[in-house]
Amino acid sequence: MTYLSIAILASNAAHVPVLGWLNFLYLGFPDGIEGWTLLLLRVGTGILFMQHGYPKITHLQTWANSLHMPIFLCFLSALSMVAGGVCLVLGFLTLLASIAILGSMVFAMGLEIAQGSPFVARDPYLIPEGQYEGPKGKGEPPSWEKAFMYCLMLITIAVFGPGAFSLDSLIFSN
Repeated sequence: MTYLSIAILASNAAHVPVLGWLNFLYLGFPDGIEGWTLLLLRVGTGILFMQHGYPKITHLQTWANSLHMPIFLCFLSALSMVAGGVCLVLGFLTLLASIAILGSMVFAMGLEIAQGSPFVARDPYLIPEGQYEGPKGKGEPPSWEKAFMYCLMLITIAVFGPGAFSLDSLIFSN
């Protein structure tokens, strides 16, 4: 999509029924230091989720088997991470992308809590020999700390919006 076609789409967003109803999702698009900070948070989080979801979507059956979950649910979760990550990087439909990924992360936290994993695992180098070995030797013991941190990042993006440096701003700002 060229910049010209994006500008045309932006100028007609209120007249396109599919996009017009989304205007209420955006209260404003901060610029300045706030906009740059939201850009860094949004793009960084999006890249992390693309990298987090890609191996899951490419090894879907293995992932579903390890979680003892239906493959369709795992597909939806992995798709939300990859497609939502792309949307976060572009700043396109940011709130919807954040909510979709947040659902996956809340579910991941629930799985870890149900398994009795601690909030923060002990440092792998402080664990006595033989008490925990990851799939390839020493690794991160299970915890729900990372999912919780991702939830905080997504909630921040959802509440404060994508910022001025986003496709959402280009399309939905008045």
